[in-house]
Amino acid sequence: MGTVLEAAIKDTNGSILTKNPTVVFVLGGPGSGKGTQCANLVEHFGFTHLSAGDLLRAEIKSGSENGTMIQNMIKEGKIVPSEVTIKLLQRAMQENGNDKFLIDGFPRNEENRAAFEEVTGIEPTFVLYFDCPEEEMERRLLSRNQGREDDNIETIRKRFKVFLDSSLPVINYYDAKGKVRKIDAARPVEEVFDSVKAIFGPKNEKAD
Repeated sequence: MGTVLEAAIKDTNGSILTKNPTVVFVLGGPGSGKGTQCANLVEHFGFTHLSAGDLLRAEIKSGSENGTMIQNMIKEGKIVPSEVTIKLLQRAMQENGNDKFLIDGFPRNEENRAAFEEVTGIEPTFVLYFDCPEEEMERRLLSRNQGREDDNIETIRKRFKVFLDSSLPVINYYDAKGKVRKIDAARPVEEVFDSVKAIFGPKNEKAD
């Protein structure tokens, strides 16, 4: 880790830990409905939704030196280092001022997970895992982008494989610690949210 990065991490670390935020990792395959349910949780329970992918894209768009480095790595097919993504997540948490965060699509693998806990000193309160059969996710994704089914089906299946290979070890790790809340995500959106609400509970509900 470079000294600039270390300095940035130290800088954000102190103020984040004093707030002791509630962090929920939201994991699920492509098409499992994570985004829809995160939006519902923001509305009903006052969480802030942070997507690692969105933060990386925003950083690239900003034209910063960091953004250019991220863009070049993605272009070259390299994986953006965990510390870079974690730094963006920390900064977003710090600037937001909330103390309840849904972190969506991260950690993507065991290395992400270990680095997040080491760098931030934060363990997630729990992991919300949207479990959805591959056929159902495939059906949803194909209905989203009609017209190029042959191209898409191959890409979609690759994304499933990546999710299974890299994210399942993270889910298994937290499951062993009793921190995974598994949701049957193959049902209609309203039914899925009923299950999600039961996990977050009325005591967390944001007052109208």
